[in-house]
Amino acid sequence: MTIIAAFPYGKKDRSALHLAGLLARSSGEPVRIVSIVPEQAKSMIPNGSELQFAAWSKERGRRAIAEAEHAAAEICPDVSTTAVAVAHRSRAKGLIAEAERSAASMIVLGSGTEGTRGRIRVSATSDRLLHSAPLPVALAPRGFTAEAGAQIERVTCSFRGDRGSEAVLAKTAEISQSVDARLRVATFGVAGRTVQPASLDAESRRREYVDHLRKRQSAAVDGVDEERRVEEAVGIGKDWKGALGAVDWHGAEILVIGSSSEGRRSRVFLGSNAARIIRHSPVPVLVVP
Repeated sequence: MTIIAAFPYGKKDRSALHLAGLLARSSGEPVRIVSIVPEQAKSMIPNGSELQFAAWSKERGRRAIAEAEHAAAEICPDVSTTAVAVAHRSRAKGLIAEAERSAASMIVLGSGTEGTRGRIRVSATSDRLLHSAPLPVALAPRGFTAEAGAQIERVTCSFRGDRGSEAVLAKTAEISQSVDARLRVATFGVAGRTVQPASLDAESRRREYVDHLRKRQSAAVDGVDEERRVEEAVGIGKDWKGALGAVDWHGAEILVIGSSSEGRRSRVFLGSNAARIIRHSPVPVLVVP
């Protein structure tokens, strides 16, 4: 197994490589750094302009590989890495094709240089992958960096309380065990949306709702290996930013989110609430099919 790290040639964003290095260091997997370069339409007899385009694309690929190798030597010199350039007309499809050829465990993406620093920005490429990838997709917040030698300390499962969440929790438990990290289960809710407004005692209704979430969490946690200690948390806020901010985040941590039940099996398909959680997560997110 290997980890695919998307590398945007010619841009300053290195968040994906930082996250891929952290994940690889924790799991022992190598990293395949992939730059997607333009692919021309194929014709039976290429003309002069097509030959020039092919030469330009090939040179762009060579430069992308050199830039990726230099970045890897600076960011994660202790991790086994290979840099490649893949010609494809679609970045998302090119990354998926390379992931399938490499039998990859996941695709890691950055958040570019736009948007709020410390938060995840979903680009056109990541949006496409979050609705069609046949393997897990990891997203790094804008400006994310990992300290030299750092490994994942805790893995948090975003728990919805339905049957699908139980499967996500099982996957999260496997991930945390494979990287020797602590396991936490967290449920997030927005007051006024997920909680019906109470005419007489809003605070009492809020406490009842939180207790209800904790009971659902505890029931799911009981199904996890009894020898493992599982941390629990419930985050309630007036919006999703507040809900995510209501629980603690520290150290090298990742948040695992499951696909929507409306999507195709064995493929990532992001629901609306999951998309909102991703946009407000202060830590990297791993979305699993």
